[in-house]
Amino acid sequence: QVQLVESGGGLVQPGGSLRLSCTASGRILSINVMGWYRQTPGQQRELVASIHSGGSTNYADAVKGRFTISRDNAKNTVYLEMNSLKPDDTAVYFCSLYSSRWYWGQGTQVTVSS
Repeated sequence: QVQLVESGGGLVQPGGSLRLSCTASGRILSINVMGWYRQTPGQQRELVASIHSGGSTNYADAVKGRFTISRDNAKNTVYLEMNSLKPDDTAVYFCSLYSSRWYWGQGTQVTVSS
């Protein structure tokens, strides 16, 4: 059984920064994709950023230049560094892992407000 445990959400003022972390445990293929999605009430979950175990990355247009995704393969951990945060970034952020199927974390709230 694969589990994803997230940390790092919270309340931050506009223009501030947060760092999210997610560690995966269990039977995980060495070749996989980890990422972050976000969801607001009444909206579909949307991709924020993803990173392949080989290092290639993908970002949503809305976060390009502000967010950086990285990973430590030895620790099965993915990070999301979020800078220049805006109120529109407010959402529940979910960690994801694709390793023969999708796995999801429980979600962590990020609130950007003054």
